[in-house]
Amino acid sequence: MLYCIYAEDAPGVEDQLIELGEEHWSYMDRFADRLVLRGPTLSEDGEEHTGSLHVVEVADRAAAEAFATQEPYWRSGLYGAYTADRIVVRQQTEISRESDATLVTARWDGRPLGDFQEVPGQDALAFFGLLLDDEGVRSVGCLAVVRTVERKDVDALVDALTEEIADEGMTVETRRWCRGGRS
Repeated sequence: MLYCIYAEDAPGVEDQLIELGEEHWSYMDRFADRLVLRGPTLSEDGEEHTGSLHVVEVADRAAAEAFATQEPYWRSGLYGAYTADRIVVRQQTEISRESDATLVTARWDGRPLGDFQEVPGQDALAFFGLLLDDEGVRSVGCLAVVRTVERKDVDALVDALTEEIADEGMTVETRRWCRGGRS
């Protein structure tokens, strides 16, 4: 099963992240063949690390939570919180390391998977996946990588997504993001 794991940095940990970098990389190397998407989220100006995203193939929720909590940054208290959601990938293309992108995470009340036949704004996306409930039968959100950090382009995609979903309780977060990994 694929799980989307997002861990948010605790405040003021930049120096410790650098110090533990090799330990983090060594841990991630153990999952290299199962990582579908990974990389750090960044401050709006791209200068500071704010969290980490990993989409990884694991056996079940317990394995996803173990992946998150055995990660060296988590064990050292450098992450403040994490989420782990099942995900089904609907679109994935090559993502450049040369420029930052925008990570869009939306959450809504559960909806049947059949409600999503088309990916909104797909030309602007490098990645799109639906977040699922634990049973894998209802969509509870989505994760998208938009190929730009230009606010007007990101806003246009969010508007299209909001119109497609039309759920009053929907929340949307955008974060600057870049593709991660050793190479």
